Amino acid sequence: MTLFVYREENMRNQILEDLKEAMKAQDKLKLSVIRMVKTAMQMEELNTKRELTDEEVITIIAKQIKTRKESILEFEKGDRTDLIEQTNKEIDILNTYMPEPMTEEELKNTIEQVFQTVNPTSPSDMGRIMKELTPLIKGKADMGEVSRKVLEKIQNL
Repeated sequence: MTLFVYREENMRNQILEDLKEAMKAQDKLKLSVIRMVKTAMQMEELNTKRELTDEEVITIIAKQIKTRKESILEFEKGDRTDLIEQTNKEIDILNTYMPEPMTEEELKNTIEQVFQTVNPTSPSDMGRIMKELTPLIKGKADMGEVSRKVLEKIQNL
């Protein structure tokens, strides 16, 4: 199975191009996943009445990945290994559109920089920290994990 390569061009156009390629290759799984992404993009474009930015497309894809990860947890409860395998393949396809994930060290340094900028004094500053941090790491790290790390760091002040 060949995977896509994230390219620095308009993601919306890239997804549409990959949709055509999947049709030609008759890759049903890839076609299905890309169609779901395309539909989610179209719904968002209807709501905003404009073409989406790459950042907004990444947000949509991240939501698709999150939904599938939640589904895997449910499939594990039902011991549905067939569905787990299928969903993991879908996640792999979606991940090809995501930016390169941050390393643990990069994430730690970014959190540290934001802490120096915001200079939090209590857990009530969590919102200010996340407001500064989110644009720097969105799509590059699991935001749930980031929140846990930030909260832990605030509590250790």
